Amino acid sequence: MSANVYALGAIALWASLAALGVALSHVPPFLLTGLALLVGGLIAVPLSRGNLRAWRVPASTLALGVYGLFGFHFLLFIALRHAPPVQANLVNYLWPLGIVLMAPLFLPGVRLSSQHVLAALLGFAGAALAILGRGGNADAVWAWGYIPALGSAFIWASYSLLTQRVAAFPSAAIGGFAWVSGALALLCHAWLEPSVALSGTDWALIVLMGLGPLGGAFFLWDAALKRGDARHIGVLSFLTPLLSTLTLLLVRGESPSWSVGLAAAMIIGAAVLATRR
Repeated sequence: MSANVYALGAIALWASLAALGVALSHVPPFLLTGLALLVGGLIAVPLSRGNLRAWRVPASTLALGVYGLFGFHFLLFIALRHAPPVQANLVNYLWPLGIVLMAPLFLPGVRLSSQHVLAALLGFAGAALAILGRGGNADAVWAWGYIPALGSAFIWASYSLLTQRVAAFPSAAIGGFAWVSGALALLCHAWLEPSVALSGTDWALIVLMGLGPLGGAFFLWDAALKRGDARHIGVLSFLTPLLSTLTLLLVRGESPSWSVGLAAAMIIGAAVLATRR
């Protein structure tokens, strides 16, 4: 199976993340993140054929995995609770552009050109349009909603780049990243959040989230990066904000506004411009 197929599989699963997060918005974010990651980590069991030695990685690599998996999703769920979900989702999906722009900071031999700077300006203009296009109390919403969305974008972009700097590890090790991150999230839930009762529907959606965007997508993404050219995979990832936004609108029964549509086009266009030769 080609790297592009793996990447497209991950993108398809990530397209459902925001919609699932909104459907489970009544579940405390630490609890939601923890349970979904524990479910997602189970995928590594058949991949490693029950041999947990395949999960062993250096402590620094494990810390990187926890930073990426736990940090990204926790901030995303916070953003979806404190900003309009469609706009927060668009801001979060600046991460494909972030991978391009931050590459010189993390990868040796990679430089930033004027083309990349122009792409950055276009991408952030799109994010600003997504935020301000709704009008009203945009400034108050920005303070509590869009900052976590930007933080989640930075975390995933930097995590994706840093995985290319550490020693190679088997994809089954993603299960360890997910389980440690999930356990950490549940500890935070017990310490910081009120306990809640989950319905059968909640459990079904959490399992779906764990097997999909918070589980299977990680393994597919890792497999794609190990088998293909990261630049080509990065170009494919620009489909993620568009598919995710359309899915979220469909689930919420909304029609895309002109500002959301233009913001999505600007963000995707900026990412494509950044990777053109």
